[in-house]
Amino acid sequence: MDIASIHNWYEKAVFAEVQAQAQHFPHLLDNDDTLADIACVALNRLPPRYIRHDVDLAFFQTEHERTESERSVIEAVEFAMGFVQARNAMRARR
Repeated sequence: MDIASIHNWYEKAVFAEVQAQAQHFPHLLDNDDTLADIACVALNRLPPRYIRHDVDLAFFQTEHERTESERSVIEAVEFAMGFVQARNAMRARR
């Protein structure tokens, strides 16, 4: 059984969105740990969508579903950016 190709479709989408949104927060660009934390929080807010090939999901999604998935990724990353930055700020005060 070939399971090496199985992955969560949202991973690539979230990683790309984290990088895109981090451009607006230059202090985050050189902190891989914080960016990874943001990606984890965002992924935990999204339902898993396991596929073998990215084209699998694209082929079976309607245009509306694709738009909703993209919107969900953006919203999850926006939430995660605020959440992780707030947690880091609280830790810095201690």
